[in-house]
Amino acid sequence: MSDERVLDPDTSMGAVTLRVGDLEGMTAYYANAFAMEPLEERSRAREVHRVLGRGTTPLVRLVHTPDLPVVDPRQPGLFHTAFLFDDRASLAATVLRAAQDPRSRFVGSSDHLVSEAFYFTDPEGNGVELYTDRDRSTWIHDGEQIRMATAYLDPNDYLRRHLSQAAVDAGPSLVGKVGHVHLQVGDLTSSREFYVDAIGFEPTQTGYPGAVFASAGGYHHHIAMNTWNSRGAGPRAASLGLGDVSVTVPARDDLDALAARLRGRGLRFADDGRAITVDDPWGTQVTVGLPDLTTDELLAR
Repeated sequence: MSDERVLDPDTSMGAVTLRVGDLEGMTAYYANAFAMEPLEERSRAREVHRVLGRGTTPLVRLVHTPDLPVVDPRQPGLFHTAFLFDDRASLAATVLRAAQDPRSRFVGSSDHLVSEAFYFTDPEGNGVELYTDRDRSTWIHDGEQIRMATAYLDPNDYLRRHLSQAAVDAGPSLVGKVGHVHLQVGDLTSSREFYVDAIGFEPTQTGYPGAVFASAGGYHHHIAMNTWNSRGAGPRAASLGLGDVSVTVPARDDLDALAARLRGRGLRFADDGRAITVDDPWGTQVTVGLPDLTTDELLAR
């Protein structure tokens, strides 16, 4: 019998929505730097919504809203979207592409024990992580916590050891997905009440000062929240940057359990039968939906 207090172990993350000022420029950047291709597009009033991904997997939805103010790094919103790759060759090939794009800003690389990660900032100030997981059997558990670290990872040495011309040439045909989303928030207590108690993620690492990591099914994290740049901030005004965080659950029963948790906490939400949408305490919309949502349906939200 499933635990209706938490998300199903087979929960995963979906495409992140970014509000962008330069749709064509950002499309070109994500295509060149991260080997993504446009999958679908729709106009809604004055907005253009464009989904990019690899193969048939949506990874990011760009919403053209040029009249909004630029991203404020001190406000709640996106810390980074983390794109997960199946193996080191796929990761190395994408890191090389991102590093060679002059519009990228490389901000670091780390061995996190559970994963190997490289960090960039896109042209409009949105953080991006490119990573691959270490085998789950090697993860170290301290009780209910998963041990993670931030150790130096030499990017040049990594590329020398793992880059292959075949992976570089494969480009968008290489598998990728959104592995996790890391958020900036105003305070961790409200974050836990929303993302853990209400949405149903389970904490996996709470030892980092100013941060909480949580997941479904024992993953190291699907969602992370930190106050490193945004401590004390309240709900943000409309701006470029993060628009929507997408979570995928296996079945309608999972949405029913989520609806019960949200009602029990007095949170207002919308339910169209295939997805539930609810705003977090800082105004970011969270969409929890079924796995067979089409790209066209994603654009309609």
